[in-house]
Amino acid sequence: MTGPNGLGDLMRDPDETIRRMDDWAAGFAAKAERYQAAQEQTERLRLTATSSDGAVSVTVGADGTVTDLTFTNKVKSFPLEELSRQILTTMRRAQSGIAERVAGVMAEQLGDEDRETRTALLDSLRGRFPDPDEPADVPPPPADPQAPSAPQASPPPRRPAAADDEDNNPW
Repeated sequence: MTGPNGLGDLMRDPDETIRRMDDWAAGFAAKAERYQAAQEQTERLRLTATSSDGAVSVTVGADGTVTDLTFTNKVKSFPLEELSRQILTTMRRAQSGIAERVAGVMAEQLGDEDRETRTALLDSLRGRFPDPDEPADVPPPPADPQAPSAPQASPPPRRPAAADDEDNNPW
């Protein structure tokens, strides 16, 4: 590394060494600013989905948490199981767009920088928030309340409380 542009050249020219270190530090600072901007923009992301009948709307953040949940008067006539199903389905539809939106932010803020990091992050998001229309994601049909249920095992009998058990100390 003592040839042209190698370590030997840097040792002979301290000004060139300082200039290269300054360039490296400036590049590193600029990269940190781009990542900070990407993080801030990602944290502000909100994705909203509405059920097919318009009764339920769910908004989620980039981390998948629900930030808003709204209903129309239509839900007053829904059985609770149907309302639960619509909320979860609509939430999953909103979440399924997270990876795409984060990818857009990363492309805008970072360009082609750090492809491996971006791929790992987006693959993780796609795994956590898959497309709800994929067959593997279809929930099982609700149990028929009229169907006979399997017998339930009775709980084990409780032992009688001893006199010293009355202080609720498990030890």
